[in-house]
Amino acid sequence: MAAKVFKTIEEQLDILKSKNLIIEDYDKAKNILLRENYFFLNGYRSPFLVTGSKRFIDGATFEELHSLFTFDRYFRNIIFKNILIVENNYKSIFSYVLSRKYGYKEKDYLNVDNFDRNREKLRQINDLIRKVKRQIRINGYQHAATSHYINNYGYIPLWVGVKVLSFGLMGELFSILKQEDKDEIASYYESIGAEDLEDYLAILSNYRNLCAHEDILYNHITQKAINDSRIHQELGIPKVDDEYIYGKNDIFALIIILKNVLTYSDFKMMMNEIEYEIEWLSSKLKSIDVQKILYRMGFPENYKHISYIK
Repeated sequence: MAAKVFKTIEEQLDILKSKNLIIEDYDKAKNILLRENYFFLNGYRSPFLVTGSKRFIDGATFEELHSLFTFDRYFRNIIFKNILIVENNYKSIFSYVLSRKYGYKEKDYLNVDNFDRNREKLRQINDLIRKVKRQIRINGYQHAATSHYINNYGYIPLWVGVKVLSFGLMGELFSILKQEDKDEIASYYESIGAEDLEDYLAILSNYRNLCAHEDILYNHITQKAINDSRIHQELGIPKVDDEYIYGKNDIFALIIILKNVLTYSDFKMMMNEIEYEIEWLSSKLKSIDVQKILYRMGFPENYKHISYIK
């Protein structure tokens, strides 16, 4: 394989033009490539390519490519801020349930007896407790609230400690709880059980990290699929071989998760913002229809109806 060598902005534009991409404003395109990076922008080319080729379809423009890039950035920001809302809500519920039942000092809430005593999970429990203690030890002095408790009380209550624990680790902690504690935490979410919540937390953590690192979001597919739900049924999502074709491990599956864990008003506000960005993207696309992008996101044609499902 030939080595990749440095290319000037002008050479990068020549490469895109040689692949049939129309560049209407060279100065604007040069500025965009300088600020946004050719490699990252080029990651959005696939909807504009001839099937099975690296050549752009006739009529595809640099502005369209940049518009999809920009749409994904705004969409990612919307998703990220709402995942952070879910993270805060979950951490609050988790710490409330465990603190009330087991106590508020580390020696109380991190007691191995508080967790699932299945022998197969014992190693995982001990490993996760070590990770929690390590994150608290390393991050505790970097946050005003946790450092206040360390300096003045000598311990960090769980409802404060969760501030310095990663969402991923908090999701793993859920997986080792006793079933009764899982069920109680899940009961604070109106329409899901503990099994679904455990899956949702893992998927949300994956998307949180993807958003934080500004990776491509709109067409991301997760390894884990969510269970069939009432939302799939009420939207009338079609099936192939008895499997729903949308909303299982695509971006719309994430929307379904957020529908189940956000408040009604937060979810409705999020969907209003998403709909606005989709309409904006649609106005920028000329060589392809916005439905091609929505298909890659796993959005059914009636995706807007999800806001009105109770």
